[in-house]
Amino acid sequence: MARDPLVGTTLSGYALLDRVGEGGTATVYRATHPEHGEVAVKVLRERLRQDKTAVARFLREASYGTRVQHPNVVRTIETGQSVDGLHFLSIEWATGEILEGYAKRHAPLPADEVTTIVNQIADAIYAAHASGIVHRDLKPENLMYDPATRTVKLLDFGIATTTDVAPDERLTRAGFFVGTLMYVAPEALSGEIVTAAADQYSLATIAYLLLSGVLPYTAKTPREMFTQLLSQPPLPLNKAKPGVQYSSAVEQVVMRGLAKSPKDRFPDALAFAHALDGALTQGGRPDEAGFMTRMKGLFRGKN
Repeated sequence: MARDPLVGTTLSGYALLDRVGEGGTATVYRATHPEHGEVAVKVLRERLRQDKTAVARFLREASYGTRVQHPNVVRTIETGQSVDGLHFLSIEWATGEILEGYAKRHAPLPADEVTTIVNQIADAIYAAHASGIVHRDLKPENLMYDPATRTVKLLDFGIATTTDVAPDERLTRAGFFVGTLMYVAPEALSGEIVTAAADQYSLATIAYLLLSGVLPYTAKTPREMFTQLLSQPPLPLNKAKPGVQYSSAVEQVVMRGLAKSPKDRFPDALAFAHALDGALTQGGRPDEAGFMTRMKGLFRGKN
């Protein structure tokens, strides 16, 4: 891999130490600053500096990060443009690892860890919703998780939108959807403006993954996934993975969060998280009543 030309340089007072991530529009660096200490600096790709839509999205992300002040959302420190014309955004450095990798290695997670993670994510996106912002791309890849402290931080508002945005101000064309297909709500597939209920759907998908280790749809290709999201119900939680069972109350909460119609979901993300917490606390994992019934049946069969 070619060496990143920005690593080892200073950008508007930020010493870029190493590259820690990259996406289609920006690259993220670990950096230090004389005043702010260790931070993450997100730099818009140089080839996009003349792309008005890309620049607008980048600046919009910065404004949303400033509006949402919450312990489970990384703090936006500064946004600006270097003397070389590079747009950048500096944010709080969050310790831990990307939740996606942690979930791949460890899910299904213990019930208490799932509720801790889901509650924090729900708090973060509820704070965004209270500020009039819909995230639209809630997924484990956009969440930092520190297993030592069980702390979650929401990292990215890259394709978020406001709930009162006018049609002529949208940065997404009608007929196109934004987000990550495995976590996107069915109503978002039309590319129309979505509500906070879409973020709840994405949160329910994350909860499903943390509880089972798999996702609620089994599509092998994007086209197949698109079709399943529009035409098929998600696989019930208790059928997701052999040997992984929960109480019916837990399954009902998760599947309600994954309802195709927004009106059939919970009133908001916090209501979903609280319902899941209650169901897991009462029922636990596995479905203890069902497990004991099966065990008694086995013993009776041997008599």
